[in-house]
Amino acid sequence: MGDIEIRDDRAGGRLEAIGGGEVVGHIEYFVLESPERALVPVHTIVEPAHEGKGIAGSLARELYAIAGREGIPVAPLCPYVVKWAERHPDEAPATDPELLRAAKEWLVAHPDRF
Repeated sequence: MGDIEIRDDRAGGRLEAIGGGEVVGHIEYFVLESPERALVPVHTIVEPAHEGKGIAGSLARELYAIAGREGIPVAPLCPYVVKWAERHPDEAPATDPELLRAAKEWLVAHPDRF
C-alpha cells in the first residue's frame, strides 16, 4: 500500500487516507448517540488512481480499531464496509439489528448530511 497515513477527522466525519500529502481515500461516517453511541460509516471512496492498493480495507480496519479503542460498536451502512466486515469477523463484530435500524433512521432524518 505504500506510505499511507490514516487520520480521523471526527469533527468532519471523515476517516482519511493520506498519501503523498493528499487525501487518496476516505470513509464518511457519523457518530450515533442513541440507542447507544456507535460509529456509522456511510460511504467509502478511494481516488481512481489509488484503487486496488488496499486503501479501502485499511480504512475499514482502522474504523473498527478506533471503535474498539473507544469501546463502542460500528453500525455499517456503507456497502463496502458491510462486505469487509463479513470477510473479517475477527476484527468486525456483528452489529445489533436495532442499532442498524437506529442508524438508518438517523440517516433518513438528516438527508443533507451525506
